[in-house]
Amino acid sequence: MIWAIRNMDAKKSYERWLSSDNLDATLRKEMEGMDETAIKDAFYTNIEFGTAGMRGVMGAGTNRINIHTIRKATEGFALYIEEAGEEAKKKGIAIGYDNRFNSKEFAFDSAAVLARHGITVYVFENLRPTPVLSFAVRHLGCFGGIMITASHNPREYNGYKLYDDKGCQLVPALADAVIAKVNSIEDELSVSNELNDEQKALIHVIGEDVDLPYYENVYSIQLNPDVDKSDVKIIFSPEHGTSNVPVRHIMKECGYNLIPVLEQCDPDPNFGNTPTPNPEQAGAYELALEYAVREDADIVLVTDPDADRMGVAVKSRGGYELLTGNQSGAVLIEYIFSQMKEKNLMPENPVMFNTVVTSDLGEKIASKYGVETEKTLTGFKFIGEKVAKYEVNHKRNYVFGYEESYGSLIKPFVRDKDAPQACLMLAEAACYYKKKGMTLVDVLEQAYIEHGYYNESQTSLLLEGAAGAEHIQEIMSGLRENGLAEIAGTKVVGFEDFDRCLKGNEEGVSELTGFTKSNVLKYFLEDGSWVAVRPSGTEPKVKVYYCICGTSLEDAKEKAKQYQAFMTKIVA
Repeated sequence: MIWAIRNMDAKKSYERWLSSDNLDATLRKEMEGMDETAIKDAFYTNIEFGTAGMRGVMGAGTNRINIHTIRKATEGFALYIEEAGEEAKKKGIAIGYDNRFNSKEFAFDSAAVLARHGITVYVFENLRPTPVLSFAVRHLGCFGGIMITASHNPREYNGYKLYDDKGCQLVPALADAVIAKVNSIEDELSVSNELNDEQKALIHVIGEDVDLPYYENVYSIQLNPDVDKSDVKIIFSPEHGTSNVPVRHIMKECGYNLIPVLEQCDPDPNFGNTPTPNPEQAGAYELALEYAVREDADIVLVTDPDADRMGVAVKSRGGYELLTGNQSGAVLIEYIFSQMKEKNLMPENPVMFNTVVTSDLGEKIASKYGVETEKTLTGFKFIGEKVAKYEVNHKRNYVFGYEESYGSLIKPFVRDKDAPQACLMLAEAACYYKKKGMTLVDVLEQAYIEHGYYNESQTSLLLEGAAGAEHIQEIMSGLRENGLAEIAGTKVVGFEDFDRCLKGNEEGVSELTGFTKSNVLKYFLEDGSWVAVRPSGTEPKVKVYYCICGTSLEDAKEKAKQYQAFMTKIVA
């Protein structure tokens, strides 16, 4: 889903911006210092929507996040809303934002652009988690929503997510309709944010009136609210992001012994006290683990800046063990489904959703409890779309959804990943299992014994700028043209190509149905493992996902090293 032709004339676009009287003064100063390479990277294309909306480095240029590209996106969204009619305009749009540079400015500026079109707007008074924005759309009965965030990306990034009336990120068909409107805007510098008094009155500032009902819904996910919490210590870090207030409030109200990493609780857009705000990377846990050792804590919980992802470290025999998103998802599945079954809470025709790059372990655990698993493409919007579908036809009843990328949703009063929910449920699980003499690592190891040993990992190749974008295309095209007969000596016995909508095995090739076209390749190996390759939807990277089966954890890890070494050469 690209906003314009990739090979547009960068220099011409640069000169158009520089000659405009409407150009932001700060951006003008930046542009005046650009060399030819910087101009090409900043203007060679228009920034595009990926798996999580529009996301990129902040700065001047059509391929950057700035006040003008944000206005263009919002103007296109406003035209889309106008086409939906007066009732859509009256229902309005909810807007949230995180702690990043310019997030609040972008949010209130977006509110102004919408109000100029006579659209009602509800904008949060200060930073809020992405799941709270998703909840606000549903709670206020809005036509849609906007979240200004770059999620777990580095501090140089910001982004823009669009939501539908169900609080779900726009799926491709709806996003394409918005992009068509955005493409109709020839000059992003001409989009104004000036308002008259009548238009100003359309903007409503929201806060506690949404927070409190969100909290009440989060409390409702508890399966054992009275579990003994007295001897479990939990270290928590919001990584300078939006979860500081809601997670600490929720955990306090529910009686947990939560110890915050105070140095990482202020909403610092520089992320000054953390090497990275991304729970997928070990640097996000460094200071929290120092707290954990000092306090002899049971678990460490960290969330990314917009609080849709949660990471966990667990005190184990060898110190503190960091769990991957696949592993924490497996632990949550085991706890939630076992308790639902024990308490007779499991509905008829239960269904769990995960993605085509999520480990097979969770699906096996779900099957034990009679829960069917449905796969979606990467991006939680596809899970949200599934939730909405079954909410209407009632053929399945949602019980859990998660991705390998550290995001999950316990109850669908939110339609996006929800770290506050995940924090509360994992804390409850830690207390429950401690009373049984078990850690969360013990729960995971028991799952391996019962369902098989898995090593899940991910590698990526960073390819920035125009040249990087071309190389990413070459890598994916090369894989499709040449195929893979084996990976590190293990035979490939099947494949799925989500772009060409084909699947194949030793018996032949057939149509792959049930998915929107997406640039993803997945290879199934003779030993029960699989490897998937896709360009990132949020960063200039090619990502490779591994789900490796072994006769033991050590065997799976050793095989994973061999597969990773092989694939690293393939995508180099």
